[in-house]
Amino acid sequence: MKKHYTFLPLLLTVCFTILKPCFIHAQNTPQHDTIYYFTYPGTLTTRFYFSKKYTAFILPASDDEQDLQYRPNTKLNMGIGATYNNLSFNIAYGFGFLNHDEEKGKTKSIDLQLHFYPHKWAVDALAISHKGLHLYPQGYAAVDSNSYYYRPDVRESIIGLSVCRVLNGERFSYNAAMIQNELQKKSAGSLLFGGLVYYGQIKADSALVPKQVEDGFPLAAGINKINFFSVGPAIGYAYTVVIEKHFFITGSLVASLNLNFSSEEEINGKKNKVAVTPATIYKAAIGYNSSTWDISANWAANASWITRVSSSKEYSVPTGNYRIILAKKIVLKRNTTLPGKK
Repeated sequence: MKKHYTFLPLLLTVCFTILKPCFIHAQNTPQHDTIYYFTYPGTLTTRFYFSKKYTAFILPASDDEQDLQYRPNTKLNMGIGATYNNLSFNIAYGFGFLNHDEEKGKTKSIDLQLHFYPHKWAVDALAISHKGLHLYPQGYAAVDSNSYYYRPDVRESIIGLSVCRVLNGERFSYNAAMIQNELQKKSAGSLLFGGLVYYGQIKADSALVPKQVEDGFPLAAGINKINFFSVGPAIGYAYTVVIEKHFFITGSLVASLNLNFSSEEEINGKKNKVAVTPATIYKAAIGYNSSTWDISANWAANASWITRVSSSKEYSVPTGNYRIILAKKIVLKRNTTLPGKK
């Protein structure tokens, strides 16, 4: 298992190297238009939240057959966290009383989906590893319609990083919507541009396509391992609508065209292909935010499409995280006042 997770320290090192200058800069209050949003230096933002992470590997079927969707049995987590200036820490656990999905099988997971928003930047990092996946929907390829087809030998790993420049960082705040440590007072948006890089793999001890449904996958029936690597530029837009200074709705979409290297392995050998494929990064949030309290829900996700060697149809890999949050801002420095407080 150690060898399987060796990519995690590499990702964390890359993130720290990229973000270190941003965090150092963030210790000084960034220059921005306070008519549009407020920051809270010297203030600790605490939060209580529920979160649900997800990922899938989707292999399209031929004709009108059901697609093959491998999914981990991820948990609904309850957690607490805090943010001070631009540094955040969260801890959560999937308690048994919140989760009753034993019929989907057991998944051993490391799932880090990290989102940073230093001034004028949006950074998203993934480090995901799941062992033990089931097929969706219930009953598909299973012994009976009331159970899930489960494979303890199937492993999925994804590592990725995207970095985008927020051009209108003086007026638009990602932190207000996603981290709760700032307050967007007036509607604003921003053009985004940057790039992303992803590596992923799904493999099993035998063919990924079950014999029960292999007629619907004539070109993929013997494949037991799929690798992909994607890199490319990205461009997008984000906007927050503010109603009565405290209620907000945020939407963000980044699109990318990537150079994609993929391979498929089976008992007879390995095949490779290079092509251009799309990817998207999307975020949404809605809620109430004030100088002291925040109650909101947000969604951060991405989707990648992967070239198939043996077919014109593409694999797809969606990942994401839903959250429902209650947050409180606490002043730590006596001389610090909360701007905009009424």
